[in-house]
Amino acid sequence: MTPLAFVLQRLSALVMVPVVIVHLGLVIYAVRGGLSAGEILGRTQGSVAWGLFYTLFVVSVALHAGLGLRNILDEWTALNRGATAAIAHLFVVLTLLLGLRAVFAVTVS
Repeated sequence: MTPLAFVLQRLSALVMVPVVIVHLGLVIYAVRGGLSAGEILGRTQGSVAWGLFYTLFVVSVALHAGLGLRNILDEWTALNRGATAAIAHLFVVLTLLLGLRAVFAVTVS
């Protein structure tokens, strides 16, 4: 792992910790409060704050997981570094696209 990749993975983890805690707290609140999917969407639709919060969540997870995947592929497969980098980059792009689409669906549309 390059020094930059090492730092980026640790920084993304630092961002993810409070975001995941807030997300899990919200899930518990919604479940215990008996909120329906419609009620939850009613609270998130049009919210710039929730859009930014979950965009930060998606970006940090995609980066963190992509870097981790590349390390696993480098250590556990016979693939060369170019192939593992390509697979990891594709994973990051797909994760970003799917995650940001979900954020858009929950907060904008």
